[in-house]
Parts: sequence; C-alpha cells; structure tokens
Amino acid sequence: MGNPETEEQEYYSLTKKAFDKLAPFYDFVTAPFSKLRDDVVEFAAAPADSRILDVATGTGKQAFAYARRGYDVTGIDLTEAMLRIARGKNKYPKVRFQAADATKLPFEDRSFDVSCISFALHDMPLSIREKVLKEMVRVTNPAGTIVVVDYGLPQNRIGRFLIRRFVSLYEGKYYQGFIRADLRALLGSAGIAIKEERRAVLGAARIVKAARA
Repeated sequence: MGNPETEEQEYYSLTKKAFDKLAPFYDFVTAPFSKLRDDVVEFAAAPADSRILDVATGTGKQAFAYARRGYDVTGIDLTEAMLRIARGKNKYPKVRFQAADATKLPFEDRSFDVSCISFALHDMPLSIREKVLKEMVRVTNPAGTIVVVDYGLPQNRIGRFLIRRFVSLYEGKYYQGFIRADLRALLGSAGIAIKEERRAVLGAARIVKAARA
C-alpha cells in the first residue's frame, strides 16, 4: 500500500487538473446518467422541507434534480471550473453552490436532512473516501438520510466483465480499487448503515439509501 498522505496530495493535484479540463464537456460525458438524477431524488423520498447537501456537485446536475422538487439545496465541490458552470445554469432560488473540501465540510453538525454524493467516491483514494463519508455523517441529522450513487456491476459474470472493462477505458486510477471494494463495509466503517439499495443503468450503477448507524 502507498503512503496515504502522498496519495492524498496526488489526488488533490490530479482532481484540479482533470476537472479544470473536463468541466466544459462534463455534462456531455455524463449524459447517459441524466435520467438517473431524478431517480435518485425519488428513491431518497425526503420530506418536502428537507435541506439537501450535494457533495461533489460538479456542474450541479444532481443538485438541480433536487431543486426541481422544491428542496433547499447546497452543492459543494473542489473545482471552481465546475462550480462556474453550475452557477451559470442555476435558475433556482433555493440552490446555492460553494467551493469546499468534502473531507472538511464547512457546516455545523446535523445541518442537513439529506447528504448525497453522486459518482464521486470512485474518483477518490480510500483514505479520502473514508474522510468524506465520515463528514457526511457528521453534518446529517441523526434521523436523516445519506445517499450514495456510484458505479456498480451487473450480477451476471459476463455483464460484470464487460462493464468493468468498458468503464475502465475512461475512468481514472481509483476506479478499480473502488469497484473491487465492499461498499457496505466502507459505509459501515464510516458509521453508515444501508437501508435500501437499487441497481440502475443495467446494473452499471447503484443507488444506496442509508442512515447513520
């Protein structure tokens, strides 16, 4: 295993460089998952007055999906280039975006009813994933919901092989470690208990609804 501190420094450097370049094309690249954004909101089934935190919001697609249902949404991201696009698209008065490191969320304990992270954990080394999830637990109400959306694998062997090979063509260096890992164990170590899970996009994605353990 590598040095976590060195790996984290490399992660921050790579993230800024990669997403600065990707930002103008990000919505096009992620278009196949667009419908999934609304499915996530429906699956979360948060009460109407819920406060939502969208971690690693990117260009705001998941935040806007919550906003269309009338929720109060805060989206945070490391990358200003992504946030500029999100702010430029924002037409919802109850949505705000800010730059923040998800390993050190600038919010008080229990600030949100729902904390959501979509297609971001697979871009992180393990040590960063663990810190981000623990921070999501901290800022979520004890009776609230934690939603994790990311890559999954189909249940049949051929499907697993094909999806894994295909996604590896365009995803970064941390994807393989993420897809091999036990997500339930990762969440459990952060104090998160899975309540319900749904597979999507022919098994290539998974939506997890969870709570503080």
